[in-house]
Amino acid sequence: MTTTSKMTKRKTKKTTNNALSGAFCIRLLQHPFVPNGHPISMGRTLTFLAVAFSLIIAAAPGVRAAAQGSSSSSSHAHDFLIFATVFNNKGFALPGARVRVRRSDEKKFRWEAMSDSRGELGIRVKQGAAYELTVEARGFKPQTRKIDATEDNREDLTIQMEQLAGGKS
Repeated sequence: MTTTSKMTKRKTKKTTNNALSGAFCIRLLQHPFVPNGHPISMGRTLTFLAVAFSLIIAAAPGVRAAAQGSSSSSSHAHDFLIFATVFNNKGFALPGARVRVRRSDEKKFRWEAMSDSRGELGIRVKQGAAYELTVEARGFKPQTRKIDATEDNREDLTIQMEQLAGGKS
């Protein structure tokens, strides 16, 4: 008797192939990591979409404000670029040379950089002042250069270091 009642239930159950049926819509909105047919999947997907959309809307004014603010005081339009290439006494690139920069009228160094594997470095300072650049490297004599940052916006330096007396050649 129980087998016949199961069979009748199967026969009376209708299946729909309508593309707009509720089951089809739920299947479209399911998250790929949640098992199919799980009732929470649609809620999670809708919650995720709502949160993502609200974050995008909330961030939009900040993005516009940052874009407008970047063209004002934080701009590098009035900066001066000091670009230097440091070589050893044989003309090879000198990596690891320490370069420090200060205003000519100050005692404290404000900017510092190390030369890369090609002996190159760059330091950005404010335009409109005179600066003093000091280069130091192990086994070489320190060198100092004066830089006038009142006219152009860039100074390219080539610095050949002199070896200390008694150093390796």
